[in-house]
Amino acid sequence: AKIDRLARLPKLGARTLVCVDDIANVAELSAAAVRHGTEIECLVEIDCGAGRCGVTTTPEVVAIARAIDAAPGLKFAGLQAYQGAMQHLDRYDERKAKIEIAVAQVRDAVEGLKAQGLECDIVGGGGTGSYYFEGTSGVYNELQCGSYAFMDADYGRILDAGGRRIDEGEWENALFLLTAVMSHAKPDKAICDAGLKAQSVDSGLPKVFGRKDVEYVKCSDEHGVIADPAGVLRVNDKLRLVPGHCDPTCNVHDWYVGVRGGKVEAVWPVSARGKAY
Repeated sequence: AKIDRLARLPKLGARTLVCVDDIANVAELSAAAVRHGTEIECLVEIDCGAGRCGVTTTPEVVAIARAIDAAPGLKFAGLQAYQGAMQHLDRYDERKAKIEIAVAQVRDAVEGLKAQGLECDIVGGGGTGSYYFEGTSGVYNELQCGSYAFMDADYGRILDAGGRRIDEGEWENALFLLTAVMSHAKPDKAICDAGLKAQSVDSGLPKVFGRKDVEYVKCSDEHGVIADPAGVLRVNDKLRLVPGHCDPTCNVHDWYVGVRGGKVEAVWPVSARGKAY
């Protein structure tokens, strides 16, 4: 059913691309495209270190690409090669070493495809923690980084080439959760109203933005615990939290509230929320 829906998308005027790492999937995609009279562009996905989707050898890449090229209703469009496992490594040189391995693997695949007369319109990958490596590799021509636009606490802590946190130089935080202190019954800790239902903590807890005197240290369903050793917070005080992981945090909210200079300028719906099927 999902492939059938995918094959109908070009009728809506959308350029439709899909990643393929199983040669048997080619026939299924082709049949759906032919049935609806559309064309689906296909990228062969390479596992270049993330250990998730993708094939690992150039012969596998070439075999799938040739099958796509020969299939009615499909167009071979290039390669998807995103190394997601190294994006959050703290040190710049550690990330660089991992991407050098990926670049060599992808370059070999591109050359193997050229030997078969297959050119890549897209060689895509790159993330917020690595885009400078792929962007100067001479192999990649599409960067897929996205978290830089918001920045989060987990990405923010990684270091640039000069050893600085990337949220203190390269990028700035633009995504915040506005939370309020709802209880301060204990003298050394405050309780706020942003718990697990307001954010994703799979990559760590949020950071209290612009404050070094208080720290978000624990959360449960509806509550967040903020260490306040000097007792500076009061009930109803507002705090801005930088989420630990921006992507899944956005997915639990209905709206983005755009603020500039202390005034709300726009309210945008999170339109893809819940669109899992």
